[in-house]
Amino acid sequence: MAKREKKEPEKPSTAWQGTYGDMITLMLCFFVALYDPTETDSAALAALSASLQNNNTGGGISLSNGRLADLGNVVSSLSSMERGKSLGPTMKKAVSIFAPDVKSNKITITSDERGIVISLASDAFFAQGSAELNIDATRETLIRLSQFFNDSAMKDRKFRIEGHTDNTPVPEDGAFRSNWELSTTRAANVLHYLSDFGVNENQFSLAGYANTRPKFSNDSAEGRAYNRRVDIIILDDAHF
Repeated sequence: MAKREKKEPEKPSTAWQGTYGDMITLMLCFFVALYDPTETDSAALAALSASLQNNNTGGGISLSNGRLADLGNVVSSLSSMERGKSLGPTMKKAVSIFAPDVKSNKITITSDERGIVISLASDAFFAQGSAELNIDATRETLIRLSQFFNDSAMKDRKFRIEGHTDNTPVPEDGAFRSNWELSTTRAANVLHYLSDFGVNENQFSLAGYANTRPKFSNDSAEGRAYNRRVDIIILDDAHF
């Protein structure tokens, strides 16, 4: 008697995968439509970005709050946490107002233990070795800065303008003896311009740090470009 040949079982249909893929895509589109970027915690995003870049200026903010973090919330740290929360709306407003300047790389906005840091890229605002503001190229940005610091919500806050350079020596025949004078004069000239638009000078302090506080290594051209900056800091209450 001849043996019957066993039939291979039919392979299951994969037609369902197309429908399943369509459903997942529709769900993704639905949640993207619900997402409102204005509700994003900009301070948290800045801390996350600093942590991912191994940037020590992020202020040591934890990426996640677990039980161990909660154990550290002793009485002495609660006031600091509240101050951080109070700067949240200011951070969101700054990100919104200076969006065009951030996009054009004239400004970066971060936060650290001192408060909110608005960094002006020196190469956009000043010629090399000069402290004179490039008004023609940065007028709109400077006006936005003036309006931002003139806002009624800022009337009780304090600010510090810090000038920073890279480690390139100033020209021997230039107007400045060293990067100390250059960084300080750049900070002062930014304040003078803001003051001309009605900003209250009494809310500001000035500092020049030359090349002593780099954000990145001065070993590369890109790092030096980031280090040449003027930081305007919206100070946390503890740093008045």
